[in-house]
Amino acid sequence: MSKTYSGFIAIVGPTNAGKSTLMNQIMGRKVSIVSHKVQTTRTNLRAVKMVGARQLIFVDTPGIFRPSRRLDRAMVAAAMDALSDADAVLMIIDATKGITDTVRGIVEKIRDNKNLFVALNKTDAVKKGELLPIAAELNEMATWREIFMISAMKNDGIADMLKSLAAVMPESPYLFEAKDSTDVPDNLYLAELTREKVYRFIHQELPYHINVVTEHVDVDGEGVLDIYQKIVVASDAHKKIVVGRGGAQLKKIGTAARHDIQDQWGVNARLHLFVRVEENWEDVAENYTDQGLEFKK
Repeated sequence: MSKTYSGFIAIVGPTNAGKSTLMNQIMGRKVSIVSHKVQTTRTNLRAVKMVGARQLIFVDTPGIFRPSRRLDRAMVAAAMDALSDADAVLMIIDATKGITDTVRGIVEKIRDNKNLFVALNKTDAVKKGELLPIAAELNEMATWREIFMISAMKNDGIADMLKSLAAVMPESPYLFEAKDSTDVPDNLYLAELTREKVYRFIHQELPYHINVVTEHVDVDGEGVLDIYQKIVVASDAHKKIVVGRGGAQLKKIGTAARHDIQDQWGVNARLHLFVRVEENWEDVAENYTDQGLEFKK
């Protein structure tokens, strides 16, 4: 019987370094929310990628940053928990920003992992001569198995990176079914697609005090999904921003989210969005557990 290999790879890095874009590129489909707004990935999203007989279980963690709110603290705690179970750690750095204080702080937290990798992302936007000093400084900060030069957006360097990561996976029975897949709950996945559209259309006006919850999904006699979601905001002022004049903004968000849901799942769907003001939603435990986060009093 041939040997099998399976292990966990924690993807860590500063907010907006391109971790979610990389995860989506690896899987060939959208599994993580992508937004220009930082701190948009809130929970640890797992995706299984087969590389030959080796199973790579990627954990896309929230970006690591200095937390100030309860939600922030839960997000960072989720990222750090992922590191404790990882067989390898892949740090993503935005090459256009170089080595920041945040990067240095993260390296201090992960440097003891025996299988430590780093990927300089967005290298297509940086001159090659500017990448060498970054790599040199990184080598002084920790013992990396490899430093990859990649562009997650353009799928450049990803295949070679996957081969190197696969090579360090421990011999093990497959921990998940031997196929490319994700373990994101359907209701959370649907909510994330809508939350992404909220950030896309009103990211400048709206702060992070927003949540999207899939309340229920029905299927009619013709197999069309009726998806009911609430967009939770912290104030009436935020509600007005999301709804827009005459409901125009909410309609735009709903249309884009519905099209994405239909494209991702290959189904016909009707999306019913409701905006609700819940001033203290960040203090409700259920809003954390629904996203796989720990609620700490």
